[in-house]
Amino acid sequence: MGPDDEHTRPDGVDDLTVEALGNISEALEAVEIARGHLYTFHRLSGTADFTLGKGVQQLREAGHDELADRFEKELVGRNVLEGRWTFQIVEEYDDGYYSLFKSLEQVARDTLVEGRRHLYEAELKEDRRTHDRPGHEARPDV
Repeated sequence: MGPDDEHTRPDGVDDLTVEALGNISEALEAVEIARGHLYTFHRLSGTADFTLGKGVQQLREAGHDELADRFEKELVGRNVLEGRWTFQIVEEYDDGYYSLFKSLEQVARDTLVEGRRHLYEAELKEDRRTHDRPGHEARPDV
């Protein structure tokens, strides 16, 4: 048994088209990882700000009011980029570059291969697997 219909190229689709869509898909995967790192940056920056606030409060309790005041006025709650906290950076990325990339990738698949995903990888799997060998099945036994 080979791959299911969703992972088989439609008739008339050439190798270069499948390869191009594979590269676009690979680029989208990199964008997804970058987006994850951006969310990690967002979370770590927020954690740092709240932990800093705790440290500033402890400085104040220890009698270091002048230094605590400086941290509080200059750093606690400060923008990480001009005019932006990290949630604003994440939103701008999601609403701009990320959503456009996802949309255009979907348009390419819809236009060229009836919306099918991972055709390049499915064909690579067919080439590399050992047919009729346990652990090398084309798809789950449903």
